[in-house]
Amino acid sequence: MDEIRISVAVATYNGGRYIREQMDSILRNLTPRDEIVVSDDGSSDDTLSLLKAYQNGEIPVKILKGPGKGIKQNIGMALKYCRGQYIFLADQDDVWTDNKVCEVMKYLGQNGCRLVCHDAQVMNEDLTETRMPSFFSYRGSKPGFLNNLLKNRYMGCCMAFEKSLLLYVLPIPEKIEMHDQWIGIINDMRGGNSVFIGKQLLFYRRHDANVSDFSHGTFFQMLGRRLRLLRALSKQKKLWKN
Repeated sequence: MDEIRISVAVATYNGGRYIREQMDSILRNLTPRDEIVVSDDGSSDDTLSLLKAYQNGEIPVKILKGPGKGIKQNIGMALKYCRGQYIFLADQDDVWTDNKVCEVMKYLGQNGCRLVCHDAQVMNEDLTETRMPSFFSYRGSKPGFLNNLLKNRYMGCCMAFEKSLLLYVLPIPEKIEMHDQWIGIINDMRGGNSVFIGKQLLFYRRHDANVSDFSHGTFFQMLGRRLRLLRALSKQKKLWKN
């Protein structure tokens, strides 16, 4: 069997309203050398039945039972079973542009680049109106450990990275705030080149059920999150040496 080139890790939970549009957009980017790994965290709607309809296609779709502990552990479950050389993260409710993988692969694995984060256009729930022309402009997105420790610019649904990074990323701690910040910062710590590309390769759907939040919280809430992150990073770094 040929080596899997790309794995797309998808975390789902009651995403039936949008999952079909997202899966179709992902599949348009892939080849039979790729795979989709879905971890479903106990959906009670039609998410699983919709996903199972994709398992008869030429591109492998693996569906896992999530741990039932929230988004971070759910995406961690999907990552654990990814076999591809390169891993793309995907939310259940966005839409990829048809050239997303092609554009990202121009950078990933080239000149020491181990992680790519691309821009996105933030849309309303029907994808009919732009709520934010550029996520990068809104967040002031740029690479670097300190930049993303102070203010996270990594956005999971816009990220792809080498599978080798999983050795240092997993398991994802429950006490940290965001898995995307965790992955990006660990790549920075490991000396991997993170490249931020300004092309908008995703329509990011904002609606009432979004898991991600654009709010920042109070100063003391933010400080507490950063301290928890630093403690988790310190503990994880000790594991690398063992």
